[in-house]
Amino acid sequence: MNTLDSRGFRLGFATFVLFTGIAGDFWRNSLSWYGYGVFVVGIAAVSFVVLHHNRARFRVGSLPYPLFAFIALAFLSIAWSFYPGFTALGAVVLLLTTASAVSIAVTVTWPELLIVLGWVFRLVLALSFLFEFIVSALIRHPIYPVWVTPESNPAKLLYWSRDLLFDLGKIQGIVGNSSLLAMAALLGLIVFAIQLASKTVKRGWGWFWLAVALVTIGLTRSATIFVALAVVIVVALAALLVRRARTPRGRAYTYGGITLVVAALAVLADLAQSRILGLLGKSSDFTGRFTIWHEVITLAQQRPGAGWGWLGYWIVWIAPFNTLKKAGGVQPPHAHDAWLDVWLQLGIVGLVVFGAVVLATLVRSWLLAVDRVVTGRGDPGSHSWLALLPLLMLTAQLVQSIAESRILLEGGLMLLVIWAVKTKTSPLGLEPVEPELSPATLRNRP
Repeated sequence: MNTLDSRGFRLGFATFVLFTGIAGDFWRNSLSWYGYGVFVVGIAAVSFVVLHHNRARFRVGSLPYPLFAFIALAFLSIAWSFYPGFTALGAVVLLLTTASAVSIAVTVTWPELLIVLGWVFRLVLALSFLFEFIVSALIRHPIYPVWVTPESNPAKLLYWSRDLLFDLGKIQGIVGNSSLLAMAALLGLIVFAIQLASKTVKRGWGWFWLAVALVTIGLTRSATIFVALAVVIVVALAALLVRRARTPRGRAYTYGGITLVVAALAVLADLAQSRILGLLGKSSDFTGRFTIWHEVITLAQQRPGAGWGWLGYWIVWIAPFNTLKKAGGVQPPHAHDAWLDVWLQLGIVGLVVFGAVVLATLVRSWLLAVDRVVTGRGDPGSHSWLALLPLLMLTAQLVQSIAESRILLEGGLMLLVIWAVKTKTSPLGLEPVEPELSPATLRNRP
């Protein structure tokens, strides 16, 4: 059997790709941007080999059309970009990131994807606590990434670790950012909970990692993630309620009740906004977010239709990004809002196309979550805990997209592409649910 077809390779490669996407800062901070670049090029090369090898397993035409349109628009924006060379680079990075995600989506089954995600988020959380422990117990002072020269008096926002573990402060982990670590913990929480519910991991092991994820969220104290957790719980409860409705009329009543409850919660949240922000430790301007958003909107209004040109991560030393105000002595690398970022870079046209990608994926994810999984002819179907995975993960990402642009970048984009592709091309009921296996066991299996 070809190595590319082995289960060990497929799951191992998917784990490495998603870990690199979610924790790209770990490689950049420890090996420099050049070392990280070697990983990215290697992943992209192997991804294209995997796609070519598995070309019989999928049709390009079966992939989501809005996703194609978004990538095409990024390349087309080179024609009107204010910085065409960097736009070309950004478009290539977008294509390579998407290709890496597609290679996972077409070669890894839904049950295997749950296993892979479990490994990825356990790695991120475990390495983060080990890293913070080493800093606090042995180094005993904040440290910078390897690409930062301390003699140049860099901004404190560039710290890789602030040495806060023993003070129960806002730890940053291997990703070097408390908000990003909190998001990894939330996504891990969703994965670990589904593994526990579907009984694909040992109960004690599952509860342990669930507790680790919750402790991480508590230590990082990210207001966005607290909100995202609340929204994820509401969406999960809504999906479970719809599942219980056995008739079309029952579903209609359930949807009506959910709509009323959500509307009431939205009104209460608006009325109690100041108090909620105070409890979350946030100021009324969302800790400087309004300043960044205002500047981004001002720039976007100068080129509202098609934008300034695609970049992904901002190139902070070129115009117009070098004119923006610094936050904590650091030029912002993105708009801290994915939707404003798309408007800035690809204009209203880009917003429409990206919105189509997200909306189509969200609708398919919802239907997958609430409908019965049918495994074959004559099977009445049953509900699956695994079917909740894309809906809950995408919900968390969409809440984060209001305060961060990560859904457009690296691991966030990979996950979006995986949900978009798999919900369109991979029927859940045709894939057997397997218990989680150790890497050693996988190496001995075809």
